[in-house]
Amino acid sequence: MSHRYGGRAAKHQPAWVHQFLNLGTIFTEDMRELESVYEYVIREVHNKAPEGRFRVNTTASTLLTDDPFNLTRELCAQMAKGIMAMMSPTVNQSFETVASISNTFHMPFVTSEFPEVARSRPALFGLAVKPSYLRAVMDIINYYQWPYVIYMYNSNDGLLKLQQLFRMSMDTNVEIKVVKRIENPEEANDFLRDLEKPDSNCTQGMTSLICESHRETRKYVVLDCSADMARDIIVSHVRDVNMGRRNFHFLLTSLVMDEYLNNRILELGVLNVTGFRVVQPHREEVRDFIRQWQKLDPIKWPGAGTDYLRADVALLHDTALVILDAFSRLLKNKPDIFRNNTRRGEIYNRGQRGVDCQGNPTVPWEHGEVIVDYLRSTNIVGLTGNISFDDRGYRQNFSIDVVEMTTNSEMVKVAEWSDHQGLKLFPPKYKRVRLDNEFENKTYIVTSILEEPYLMEKRSENGKELVGNERYEGYCKDLADLVTEHMRIGYILKLVNDSKYGGQDKNAPSGWNGMVGELIRKEAHLAIAPLTITSARERVIDFTKPFMSLGISIMIKKPMKKKPGVFSFMNPLSQEIWMCIIFAYVGVSVVLFLVSRFSPHEWRYEETFVGPSVSNDFSLYNSLWFSLGAFMQQGCDICPRSVAGRIVGGVWWFFTLIIISSYTANLAAFLTVERMVTPINSADDLAKQTEVEYGTLESSSTQDFFRKSKINVFARMWEFMSARKHVFTQTYEEGINRVRQSKGKYAFLMESTKNDYINERQPCDTMKVGRNLDAKGYGVATPLGSTLRDRLNLAVLQMKENGDLARLENKWWYDRSECRTTDSKESAQNELTLSNVAGCFYILIGGLVLAMIVALVEFCYKARMEAARSKMTMYEAMRAKVRMSITGTQNDRPLIGGRAPVLPGSYSPPPPPLHHPGLLPPLDGDRLSVNTHTQV
Repeated sequence: MSHRYGGRAAKHQPAWVHQFLNLGTIFTEDMRELESVYEYVIREVHNKAPEGRFRVNTTASTLLTDDPFNLTRELCAQMAKGIMAMMSPTVNQSFETVASISNTFHMPFVTSEFPEVARSRPALFGLAVKPSYLRAVMDIINYYQWPYVIYMYNSNDGLLKLQQLFRMSMDTNVEIKVVKRIENPEEANDFLRDLEKPDSNCTQGMTSLICESHRETRKYVVLDCSADMARDIIVSHVRDVNMGRRNFHFLLTSLVMDEYLNNRILELGVLNVTGFRVVQPHREEVRDFIRQWQKLDPIKWPGAGTDYLRADVALLHDTALVILDAFSRLLKNKPDIFRNNTRRGEIYNRGQRGVDCQGNPTVPWEHGEVIVDYLRSTNIVGLTGNISFDDRGYRQNFSIDVVEMTTNSEMVKVAEWSDHQGLKLFPPKYKRVRLDNEFENKTYIVTSILEEPYLMEKRSENGKELVGNERYEGYCKDLADLVTEHMRIGYILKLVNDSKYGGQDKNAPSGWNGMVGELIRKEAHLAIAPLTITSARERVIDFTKPFMSLGISIMIKKPMKKKPGVFSFMNPLSQEIWMCIIFAYVGVSVVLFLVSRFSPHEWRYEETFVGPSVSNDFSLYNSLWFSLGAFMQQGCDICPRSVAGRIVGGVWWFFTLIIISSYTANLAAFLTVERMVTPINSADDLAKQTEVEYGTLESSSTQDFFRKSKINVFARMWEFMSARKHVFTQTYEEGINRVRQSKGKYAFLMESTKNDYINERQPCDTMKVGRNLDAKGYGVATPLGSTLRDRLNLAVLQMKENGDLARLENKWWYDRSECRTTDSKESAQNELTLSNVAGCFYILIGGLVLAMIVALVEFCYKARMEAARSKMTMYEAMRAKVRMSITGTQNDRPLIGGRAPVLPGSYSPPPPPLHHPGLLPPLDGDRLSVNTHTQV
């Protein structure tokens, strides 16, 4: 079919008057109404457009199914005919096929909706007009403060949404308790009916929620399915007399509420239903479209003639509008862009007709990137509001209405959600929890458990017997006082009868023991204790928002601070660096010796007693001495005179500058800080070794966490613990004592709050390492369905905002710490002690002793040589040497000119003749350089 987008030809037509816009569309047999909308948009834009713009040729394909083979064949056939862009109402089932073809051949396509899989495998040339508002679903759940939800879905797309909701719920207290995939409305309502009538043989049933639910239990259902299926489920639910109505609250993720205009779905007004609406009926554009759509003949225009607007119809309308607007702007800015592609009414791509799917190599559509840029730069107003896109082709800067249907009420807009501001409420129209006075001036029973520092028996200061609530003190006691003060109620604090928190127990009357069992049996109204919020407990009792956040942590024995050793001055550099420095020192010395030998400028001529001689200052020993002096920053009496020698000296000085500077910078920290080295720093460290054992409290939520965990690290830790039953303890005290007595060979896995408290108590020999392994919270518990829960929630939130909860935690954990004095004393002690520099003194003493030994060896060796040469005894020679060393004389004769007379029998060279330096025999200038200086 062909449509003309433009008007009558003007006298002075621009260059783009005769341009063709070839569009490809994909519909299925059940989309006749959407096809009508598409044709209507083309006609309406044609009537309102400037004269003589361009002609729209539509190549439409109608498929029986979403079979990928048939879809690929149709798309390739359309591209071979020369389409410039594609459009489809929905590509949920065939997205990967369309996206693959689009990405390969750079063919732009616009669709009403992207499936969730598009986030991981994006369409580089695609756009989706339907907004993505999954975040709004979680925001609504959080705002309603639903403790749990029942998630029902009917497609793989719903499963991917479920994964995102799971990730979002990690930051909240919402639990996705039941997940059910449905294929039809009958299956959905059968499942909901099971929730109303618990199976007597529920031990083999689907989930414990069914076993524990009944007709009066509140049920929060998130229904993620098509609009048609959601409508059918609601209708059949309302018409089923065996199912409850008031105790169900549905949250519809599809755009069903758009169809409620003019009361099209009367059953929505019977249930508690919340949903989203993308079409705002009060807007003038929507009213005009409905007015015009209602006037059309339904026979010629299938689906027309109605006085309401479905969401999918509005989205397809805007989809076509986006394409036409983008091409209009493109041809206005670049009127000749398709001039070379049009030949005799046909579109050519890089010299060949259309885009060939079978071509090798692949030849993509040459204008695909330009067209998709104009598509994504769209900024118009359609039936679904403002339309603009981000770089990935997703809708941005949009808003949708959050509407609510309560029992016997009309639909009302309670909020507006936008992608940049989130949830914006309308307080005048939204009914919050009514804070009446029905709870005031009443007394309630609060159950708790003795555990330091949450609740402890208070000691009487003056010997007077304490009665009532004054018998106890602790965090939970102060929390109970604050909560009851906010609610203006009285309370009686009692200890749980069996001293247990609450777990499933077949022998207990209600199937649960501890505080949880007392709440189920209505033996107490509240439980204010370190009671962890878990999914199992939430099924039988209600919890408030957590008043304290915590997680599983690792407790180890605090290692002794490692004091610096004798050779701690070597710590700033590793052993590898020290070895490299030694090798560098020897290497530089050898190279300096060699270059000095080969360079003529290092040789000098001088007169001796035996005549003229040639010498070189840089012997091997002098080269070593020069390198050592430079490294020690002390210098030497000799310096190289040759260019090669100075190069060696320069690079060695640069090397020593950097090394010594780096060493000095790190030395202070290593000498003044006593480092505390912990053998374990995280759960990964525990899992990778077997020397340090670790365990948990027996039959605790911590043990259940490791038993059920699917994370590799935690699974390996559970294998280790389950193979060593002795690592589990019966009480916290047993585990803490084992940590203290194991000399660092045992780690205890416990709740972080208890860990922090123990670390602040004497003997201050334990510590917490690493991050928390999970995240959970303590909450105030009430019987299931208790009217106190909402008031308690508000009280807890108000105390959190006022800082009362933080003040209580500081009071009982840190203000009463028994380890503060020791820590502050150790932190202030930062001066050096003898142990920090003992190694330097040892080296100094060792060097002095070595020097004395070497001097003694030289003395004995010289005395022996003199005795042999002078034919004296060893004693006489050593005696003469000692006398010369002490008195400076030898044989009772003073030293002459600082030189002792020659011993008898020794050789004395004749004094050198007095020659003028200019009378010295000349030397070969090519071999030696006359230089009588010892320094440069």
